[in-house]
Amino acid sequence: MIADTPSDPGLSKAFRAAFRNHPAGVAVIAADSGDKPVALTVSSLISVSAAPPTVAFSLSAQSSTAGAILRAKTMVIHLLRHKDMPLAQLCATSGVDRFGSGMAWARLPTGEPRYTDVGIWFRARTLHELQVTGATLIVAELLDGEVSETEARDEELSMVYLNRQWHGVRPVLEVAI
Repeated sequence: MIADTPSDPGLSKAFRAAFRNHPAGVAVIAADSGDKPVALTVSSLISVSAAPPTVAFSLSAQSSTAGAILRAKTMVIHLLRHKDMPLAQLCATSGVDRFGSGMAWARLPTGEPRYTDVGIWFRARTLHELQVTGATLIVAELLDGEVSETEARDEELSMVYLNRQWHGVRPVLEVAI
């Protein structure tokens, strides 16, 4: 039996085991608080509402880029496909220059950095920050963005994080909603 206390190591171990086997989409968050552009890979991005379009994601307090993203207040959220794995790896690696690595990027007219080879991206602004032990939950409203024609036709493999690895997946069954 798993105890129902936050400090119980058994509960923490069960949590990690469960979520290690719960697939999640992969995204890169990029921002610039005025110092220099920063980016990080996340697998915590979720949709919250379609009207207005709102998302949420968590930032680990251990991330070297968390402070800059929190100060920026606006960001670009890149939804990654399997072809974007080099970007996911770059932005998940500590101590590297994520904007001087040869990955194509440009600034939007509003100043945020955007990786130009990613076909799905949204500019967003922070609505709420919720401090949780060891992390900050960001709720952000989407302001604008783009889904390229190729991405809209769903010709690319989607990318998910599962059991500490990135995987390319494609639909096997269409579900009508």
